[in-house]
This record gives sequence, C-alpha cells and structure tokens, in this order.
Amino acid sequence: MSSTPLANSLAESGCHLYSGCGFPAPNIDIFQFNPYLSFEVLGIQFEFSKPTLVMLVGIIVILIFFSFAFAKPRMVPKKTQSIGELSYLFVRDQIGRETIGKDADRFMPFLFSLFCFVAVMNVMGIIPLMQFPVMAIFAFPVSLAIMVWLTYMYLGFRHQGAGFIKNMCVPSGVPIGVLIILAPIEFFSNIIIRPFTLAIRLFANMFAGHLLLTVFIVATLYLASFSVLGILGSTASFVMTVIMTGFEFGIELLQAYIFTLLTASYIAGSLHAEH
Repeated sequence: MSSTPLANSLAESGCHLYSGCGFPAPNIDIFQFNPYLSFEVLGIQFEFSKPTLVMLVGIIVILIFFSFAFAKPRMVPKKTQSIGELSYLFVRDQIGRETIGKDADRFMPFLFSLFCFVAVMNVMGIIPLMQFPVMAIFAFPVSLAIMVWLTYMYLGFRHQGAGFIKNMCVPSGVPIGVLIILAPIEFFSNIIIRPFTLAIRLFANMFAGHLLLTVFIVATLYLASFSVLGILGSTASFVMTVIMTGFEFGIELLQAYIFTLLTASYIAGSLHAEH
C-alpha cells in the first residue's frame, strides 16, 4: 500500500472522524502538481513536475534493468535475464506473431518498447515515493496514441499505396446503397476514433484506479480513531486498500497488454487490406 500527498496532508492536519472536519473526498486536484521547474522556449511554456519526474525515473529503471539483464547473457540465464527474455517472448509470441503474423519480428523493437514503457509508467502508481501512474495524465497516452496512429498511416500508405484509404473504408461485397452510410462511418472510425479510443482507454483506467486507491487510503486515515466505528471503518478501508492495490497492479499490466495488442492489430491492418 502506498501513501499520497492528500493522505500526508490529512495526517499532518489532524483531520479525522471526530475532529469536526468533513471527509476530504479526493477530486481532480490530486492530478494537478506544482511544477518543480518552469521555462520558456520559443514562446512555449514548459514545466517539469512530478509526472515528468516519475516518467524519467521509469525510463531509467527500464534502461538499467535491461542493460543489467543482457550485459553478459548466458545460455542458462539467471533471474534478471530470465525475466527479460520471458517478457520479450510474451510480447513476441502472444501479441506480435499472434496478431501480425510472419512480419511481426521486424516490429518487435517498437512493440516491446511500447509494452515496457506503458507497463512501467502504469506500475509507478503503486510504487512507494512515486505513487502516481503517469498515464493518468491525458497528454501522455495521447502522445503514444498519435505515435501509433502515425505509424499505422505511414505503413498503410507504404504497403497499400493510395488504395489504403479505399481498403479501409470500402468493404468488398457491400451494396452501393449501404456504402453511402458505411464508408463515412469507417473513415471516421479509422481516422478519428481509433487514436482517440486508444488514448482514452488507457487514461481512463489509470485515472479511475489512482482516484479509487486514494479514496481508500484517505478513508483509512480519516476513520482511524479509538472508537468502534473508527476501528472497524479504518480496518475495513485498509484491507480494501491492500486488495485494490493488488487489483490495480493487474489492471496496470493488462492495460499495457491491451495497448500493445491494439497497436499490433493496427500494424497488421496497415500491412494488408483489412477487407
């Protein structure tokens, strides 16, 4: 179980069940951070805040882990190398080859990097001292979704040429009368909806999970008091915090899997006509 800035503030202020203050329900404010550093480049304002710091820490962790795991690879791998190899094989066999087929291996650097990055950024939400899932800030999943969409469009035009849009929007064998309605829907779905849903799915899950965990953590501290209600309520909230932390860990890894799987499916669609 991890703490949060709101929980720390609650503990410092002495606000609890019988103190006279109401329950400080977490809200969107827990996703807003004062910048550590602000600077301007070409008229554009940049800020370095906790989410950026957590992201940098996560990147460093990934680099150190894989550098250490494969610095001296062995035929009989040790634990770190085994974890690295198993994670790679999982993405290759269960996502890449399963979705893209024989062309999957040449896209593995992109898919595996994407999976590791999203997974670590999500898991940061339950790591002590970090305690924030980077993907709960909408700009981060949007950036990844744009990158995936641009890759999808580039590969589509490269492998299918100008017919990429036609293959995307005009299913074979559909009557012309139906195409009048279906073609715009397919175009809007593939060009607009795909990148939006890719980003919003990841963001919404991390946002809701962090908010839910914060509610139980704050409730544990708020209810703690020498009374039957306080002891029972605080204990129940603490147990739920532990349970939800484990549940959230599973969701964080699942979302990394789903994001990478959808990326692979888009790549597969760009390599070959979907219809």
